[in-house]
Amino acid sequence: MRTYSELFGIREFRSLFLANCAGIAAHTSSALALGSLTYAVTGSAALTALSMFGAPLAGVLGSLTLLSAADSLPPRRALTLAALVALAGTAVQAVPALPIGVRLAVILLVAYLGSITGGARWSLLNDIMPPGGYVLARSTMNASVGVMQIAGFGAGGLLLAWLTPYQVFGIATALRALAAAMTWFGLRERPARTGERASMARTMRVNRELWADRGRRALYLNLWLPSGLVVGCEALFLPYAGDRAGFLFAAGALGMLAGDIVVGRFLSPAARRRCVLPLRLLLPLPYLAFLVHPDLPPAMLLALIASVGFAASLPMQEWLIDRSPPEARGQTLGLQQNGMMTGQAVFAALAGVVADVLPTHRAVALLAGLSLAVTLLLTRSLRHARPVPPQPVTVGQAAPAGT
Repeated sequence: MRTYSELFGIREFRSLFLANCAGIAAHTSSALALGSLTYAVTGSAALTALSMFGAPLAGVLGSLTLLSAADSLPPRRALTLAALVALAGTAVQAVPALPIGVRLAVILLVAYLGSITGGARWSLLNDIMPPGGYVLARSTMNASVGVMQIAGFGAGGLLLAWLTPYQVFGIATALRALAAAMTWFGLRERPARTGERASMARTMRVNRELWADRGRRALYLNLWLPSGLVVGCEALFLPYAGDRAGFLFAAGALGMLAGDIVVGRFLSPAARRRCVLPLRLLLPLPYLAFLVHPDLPPAMLLALIASVGFAASLPMQEWLIDRSPPEARGQTLGLQQNGMMTGQAVFAALAGVVADVLPTHRAVALLAGLSLAVTLLLTRSLRHARPVPPQPVTVGQAAPAGT
């Protein structure tokens, strides 16, 4: 599968794509509304970053408790349940008198359920696609994130100039309802990947087996840490640019979109392998220029160029699938997603703390320097992550020696 016409000819992919678009648009617009509301009430860069990027911290709890639900529940039911809970959570945010602490608790609860079912989305995507189609499909889904972030942050910024944050939450609630409907009516029912029930014991057992493989461990760390530190840079856009922050977010989303299209659509598997290191270096380097406190237009250009580097995750996710036991693929991809989102939340909170002490532009450059250092330190470990033929690993057994 090499073309978008072939990809969108698959009905279930269209439904998954549209549901994802609606969900991301709802998330970005409501996150900007919540961030603006938090900053107006508290004046704290740390709390603002936490309100916009802190929800994935719930992924830590999800990964340690019921992450196995990604394989133990039928995927359509799992994804619809998560969509309905997100719908309810966004509707609650539209209540004007809700304290900031309660708002943060709501987004953490929604994020927890999403963290234990999120792996089902990506394992289902792999099931929907014909052999060799995952990277194009995943890059297109990532591109939808970029487009909807541009639309969500851009439209959210404009709407906040005309509407209250609570009214923006109302619009996001309608988008959440659309996402839930597309998920339930657009996907066909499939059985769970495993007959075992979701439990903490199974979750922890599979996590240990996944982490025992050096190649998977290297991929997890390379997917989690450098990009998480760069998201810490992005978490400071609102303190950096104020009410013009939506333009920086949109520029970053546009760069991510461009990277996903080029890597997912136009590069061969061999070319994707070769571009991993250059893209990983591209991700933090432009943000070092924030040390000179650029004005908004050059800052937007820097954010756009840097975000192209997020596309390095595509070939690394492809390698991760190659190294995943089929009966635990949902948990494998869920652990990757939760770890990545948790890292982003942790580093966003860290960035906010640093920006409460240092000038914001220096905090951005500091986070970028840390990301570059971690990238260089972890690069050698990827030699253990090269693609290997699928192995008949049975969940519950020890990983083969020497992996």
